[in-house]
Amino acid sequence: MDPEYRKASYEDYDEIYALWNQTDETRRAMNPIDDSREGFFRYLKRNPDTCFVVVNKGRIIGVILAGHDGRRGIIHHLCVDPDYRRMGVAAHLLSLAEEALKNEGICKIFGLVFKDNDAANAFWEEQGYSLRTNINYRNRSLIPDIPKGE
Repeated sequence: MDPEYRKASYEDYDEIYALWNQTDETRRAMNPIDDSREGFFRYLKRNPDTCFVVVNKGRIIGVILAGHDGRRGIIHHLCVDPDYRRMGVAAHLLSLAEEALKNEGICKIFGLVFKDNDAANAFWEEQGYSLRTNINYRNRSLIPDIPKGE
């Protein structure tokens, strides 16, 4: 494998969307507004220096969407093609996003992981992300098309 890591671009959307749809774990984290082409473009416009892809043999095999609100960083999507997992791709994407967020003055990052996604939870633990058990994550959909979650 000879991967090329680079910033994500608008032109990457179709390949990224196809990658997100490869597994149930990633599909269930998507919604029809934020993960649409327009939603991706809006996110990338706001976070042009903190989102990355990895390309191998001309094909995107991994992506991380990271951004911030000026105070806290957030990892919104981290996805690697199942055929390239456990090869350090996700860890490298995460390190690029962390460094980019740090360069923008961000000192703390969080991410959301489904409780039953054992592989993802193990990955985040290996990367030094602690599990917060003293807070509740609250969610409200402002648009009926976006599911409110469980």
